[in-house]
Amino acid sequence: MLQRRLMVMQTGTQALIVVDMQNDFADPGGSLFVDGADQVIANVNREIDKATKEGWFIVYTQDWHPAVTPHFEKDGGVWPVHCVADTWGAQLHADVVVNGGSVHKGVDGNDGYSGFSTRDPQSGEESSTELHQLLQSHDVGAVTVVGLALDYCVKETALDAVRLGYDVTLKTDATAAVNLSPGDGEAAAAELADGGVHLTA
Repeated sequence: MLQRRLMVMQTGTQALIVVDMQNDFADPGGSLFVDGADQVIANVNREIDKATKEGWFIVYTQDWHPAVTPHFEKDGGVWPVHCVADTWGAQLHADVVVNGGSVHKGVDGNDGYSGFSTRDPQSGEESSTELHQLLQSHDVGAVTVVGLALDYCVKETALDAVRLGYDVTLKTDATAAVNLSPGDGEAAAAELADGGVHLTA
């Protein structure tokens, strides 16, 4: 179960969390292509280059779903099939600079919106990924979040990071929204700001 209480953590060591820069989201041929992803890739790479030069810890997240999961519309969920484990759609986009390891989420059929937690789509029960433990093992106190998509996985990752006690910054030009409903991106940005995330270009 994801621990929701605020934790006291050291500040100083920085990490960059690169969220779900996968083909199904970032490539026009992907099943859930996010409009504007080409510019997001360029800006994410800028942040990766900056983090590398400054010696930050860099970690990537990836949806890694089974072929059958209640997360998918065909199995009772809301989303088209995407990021099935070991397929092209689940791979990081070829134009994204990779300079770190990856945390897989949604591997057991759960919803995998946050890089820190997954949720059973039927019972609502949450469980933790290894991301929090990984950041703690590198004495990380502050994180910058970039990637796709703003109104889902980026938002949930950033808000979970705040709940876990991290100082969280979101680079607004290194993300984009799905906008399943008009205005979802703007609503997500407002929720992030209200939730204690620092929004900066």
